[in-house]
Amino acid sequence: MSKKAIKKVENIKIKMNDGINLSATAWMPADAYKKPVPAVFEIIPYRKNDVSAQRDLMIHPCFAEAGYISLRIDIRGSGDSEGVLHDEYLQRELEDGIEIINWLADQQWCSGEVGMIGISWGGFSGLQLAALQPEPLKAVVTLCSTDDRYADDVHYMGGCLLLDNFSWASTMFDFNSTPPDPVSVGQRWFDLWEQRLENSGLWVKNWLEHQKKDFFWKHGSVCEDYSKIKCPVFAVSGWADGYSNSVFRLVENLSSPVKGLVGPWNHKYPHLGGPGPSIDFIKECLRWWDFYLKGIDNGVKNDPKLTLWVQDSFSPYKSERPGRFVALDEWPSTAIKPHEYSISGNKLVNKSLCEKNDENEKLSIKSPLSTGFFAGKWCSYAESTDLPKDQREDDGGSIVFDSGLLDQEFEIAGAVTAELEISSDQPQSMVAVRLCDVDPDGNSSRVSYGLLNLTHRNSHEFPEELEPFKKYKVRVKLNYAAHCFKKGHRLRIAVSSSYWPLAWPSPEPAEITIYTDNSVIFIPEIDTSEAKNTVFDPPPSDLVPDKSIELKEPAYRSWNVNYNLASNQNSLNVINKEETFFIKDKELEFGSTAFEKYSYTNNSYDSLKAEMETRRSFKRKEDEIYIITKTVMKSDKKNFMIKADLDAYKNETRIFTKTWDENIPRDFI
Repeated sequence: MSKKAIKKVENIKIKMNDGINLSATAWMPADAYKKPVPAVFEIIPYRKNDVSAQRDLMIHPCFAEAGYISLRIDIRGSGDSEGVLHDEYLQRELEDGIEIINWLADQQWCSGEVGMIGISWGGFSGLQLAALQPEPLKAVVTLCSTDDRYADDVHYMGGCLLLDNFSWASTMFDFNSTPPDPVSVGQRWFDLWEQRLENSGLWVKNWLEHQKKDFFWKHGSVCEDYSKIKCPVFAVSGWADGYSNSVFRLVENLSSPVKGLVGPWNHKYPHLGGPGPSIDFIKECLRWWDFYLKGIDNGVKNDPKLTLWVQDSFSPYKSERPGRFVALDEWPSTAIKPHEYSISGNKLVNKSLCEKNDENEKLSIKSPLSTGFFAGKWCSYAESTDLPKDQREDDGGSIVFDSGLLDQEFEIAGAVTAELEISSDQPQSMVAVRLCDVDPDGNSSRVSYGLLNLTHRNSHEFPEELEPFKKYKVRVKLNYAAHCFKKGHRLRIAVSSSYWPLAWPSPEPAEITIYTDNSVIFIPEIDTSEAKNTVFDPPPSDLVPDKSIELKEPAYRSWNVNYNLASNQNSLNVINKEETFFIKDKELEFGSTAFEKYSYTNNSYDSLKAEMETRRSFKRKEDEIYIITKTVMKSDKKNFMIKADLDAYKNETRIFTKTWDENIPRDFI
């Protein structure tokens, strides 16, 4: 199909019913005013005119060239939009979304049909607005998002507090403190900036005040009632992303037209991200839009329900994830055959081949706090550094159960589940379960993992303390995975009582005991004879970074584990310096650097500390604006303690400063 001539319209103001103007950029066919076409839009808080500009230029113009109006909108309180952003997915944000959809449908250049696309925050917005059923919204493409804001988001996992909650809050602390561009908004820019600096707040405090699944998390969680979503949904994620599980649940539970795609990617669009091969994702979106927004019968309704990247055994020292795509017509699928495994004597054995265990067999572990230093991020943003590394050091702080050497390839697809009989010597404790692929050289590559706060064993809403030393049957569901274990490799199940700094540990060190006789592991094998191999086109060769945005300095990323044997302080130290870009027509240079440190001393739980400092700058000619944020989080047995500092500068003059010093009681965490 030939590409249409397009035009770009910047600084469009969309006025909300409370008087706030949201800022949008649109790419549209040059003849759209004469020949109206469907509109698709993405609304996120990551600054369309600078920080996300390069990425946006590799998405939205492509849709316009194919005959769509494509808009990038800054959420209220972000980028060049007015107002203040107080938190994620608030009711006012959803109301803004409804107004935007209706506004788009009424425009002269729009045919009346509207679609949404978005990754992460934008993916959440698509699902949440679909559940509100605005009439013009006809189809959604949601990437790297979730249906369950408590149980499967950046904040909590299995009732355990994720450290990505801290780092993500610190990242948004930085973003929320940035000003609109004076060139775009005019003389009001400084007043708008001051409103943000003063009023956006400390989000990590908001999130820590809700440690159980309450109304705060149920709001915006479409899993509370899947039936509210009536429009078609295309759900996408990657195995290196934190949000792959939701694709499976959406495909299984939505009654509207739905299909899912999980590739090898991290938290990026599939035509831009790694590890593993990228695909022509723009083409896949256009097939979706063409069918549901233009009514073109292109066979989308006959597409497989779920397509998965089955990754091969891989090296934990490399970011590549070799494998192949497999298509399933339904999910749940008859191609998945669950196998029940017994754990006994540090062995993982097919239960049908295993004799009954010794009824008195029990294995105990009180993991050192270093167990987890090689876990990587809950969600990978930079696959060169934050993927899980060789798990042998983490395995050393765990109880491990190994299979025998495989005499043939063994492929799995689905969620591994551990049903454990377990006890703890403390009233509060946690368990982490990992599935690893151990190669003939002993390298241990993590395939999947799951966490459970044992006080949440029955409910995330109503946790209950443990009776020390009492046996409980618990179920730990690991993240979904699709993986091919090679001949000569072993499967390994590793169980630990902490997983720092991926998750914040329990209030006190706890020894957990696994009673193997009444514990089983369910591993879902995929029958390759019932699954179809499929392929996607690679991204087009002309999809390249826009030359109007010049790279001044490349990204620099560092991820170091430091064991100081003199002081007994152990730490994970992360540097994430983003690319520095220069936008020629705006004469604007911008970049950011974040430093993270997660540490403890003498294996003391009271010494746990998370620290993050960010510096983000915007420079035009002789004027520079920069923001420095610092956040520190610690805990004792009863409380979480947060200290935070925000400083904003214009050139070398500090024009704003604010500090926070907060104590939040621990609530079964």
